[in-house]
Amino acid sequence: MIETEEKITRALLVSVDTGKFDAESSMDELEELVKSAGAEPVFTVIQKLDRPETATYVGSGKLIEIKEICESQEIDLIVCDSELSPTQIKTLERETDTRVIDRTTLILDIFALRARSKEGKLQVELAQLKYTLPRLTGKGVELSRLGGGIGTRGPGETKLETDRRHIHRRMETLKEQLKDVENHRNRLRERRDKDGIITVAIVGYTNAGKSTLMNFLTDAGVLAQDKLFATLDPTSRALKLPDGVTVMLIDTVGLVRRLPHGLVEAFKSTLEEAAQSDIILNVCDASSPEVMTHREVTADLIAELGCGDTPIINVYNKCDKLSPLEIAPDDNLNVHISAKNGTGIDKLLKAIENNLPVRVKRVKLLLPFNMGGVVNEIREKANLISETYTADGIEVEAVIDEAMYRKLDEYLI
Repeated sequence: MIETEEKITRALLVSVDTGKFDAESSMDELEELVKSAGAEPVFTVIQKLDRPETATYVGSGKLIEIKEICESQEIDLIVCDSELSPTQIKTLERETDTRVIDRTTLILDIFALRARSKEGKLQVELAQLKYTLPRLTGKGVELSRLGGGIGTRGPGETKLETDRRHIHRRMETLKEQLKDVENHRNRLRERRDKDGIITVAIVGYTNAGKSTLMNFLTDAGVLAQDKLFATLDPTSRALKLPDGVTVMLIDTVGLVRRLPHGLVEAFKSTLEEAAQSDIILNVCDASSPEVMTHREVTADLIAELGCGDTPIINVYNKCDKLSPLEIAPDDNLNVHISAKNGTGIDKLLKAIENNLPVRVKRVKLLLPFNMGGVVNEIREKANLISETYTADGIEVEAVIDEAMYRKLDEYLI
């Protein structure tokens, strides 16, 4: 546990600015990550270097400064805004007498804190073990567990403090279990496709308000908090659009800048729902000064997932925090809303309707008795939901493709 009745973990945030990314913005994000983990960021240190020091991450002078801050500010935890080597962690801990974790460990810890479903927990454990394995200095050597806290949650000490052989064995077991979960999800997806269910995935930068939007649209009861990674597991809910079409709305895990590649891989399956969807809602925090950067981070990952020609609607949320002059005109692929108070939701629903695929339609037909062969064709080539013989003919409810729809439109009820 991080938080006890006595005190909350006090954290010092440290970054080496090599010029390869915006260190200030990254540190702001790291501060939010630390808060999401339940700790209190009390001090930040940024040092400009061409590259991090091999043994100490920061320079020798800055290391002395960090040690003094730890002593004077009663720091419990140092969080570095990069992925650290085992040597860097060991040296920093020895020199400062303070527990040290890196950005990846922190994100994994939050994932462990947020995971609820079986798949989410399996994904967390697999990602943690992958990260742990190269940090074992030798067969049978235990990882240091300095009194619990941030970075020690998830599978637990008994699974992490083990040798390479056991880790490899556990990873193989997890992969098999995840394969079973993935197969189950694929079967559900195939069923949705056969039934003509249209899926709309909500993706975007973490803390942009995806879960709040999901709750507003569907009353899904998804956890909506002002914390990064408040949602880890994908949630699906039905949404009936104004024109009567029902779509399946899917909420996915939020993204962050510089998300380690291993974590993207580990959690890709939760994002594959987006890759397989018919429409993608890219939710951005319109009140953030980096809204365009956030939009591009999401767009890049969507491209990585191979979404191809899938319509992407950019949803600029939190517009209640902007003045009317700051809000650009809406169109079919760009909509400004406030999921908090409902502003612009009607335009969003219209944009979804305008981007709906035309490949399938759910219809009710009244066919003459001499068209029994058409019923068989629907049964074989489409999805026949029900057929009822009435005095006026054969009443059919089915999901059919566009070609069949055009052929039978005169029989629509």
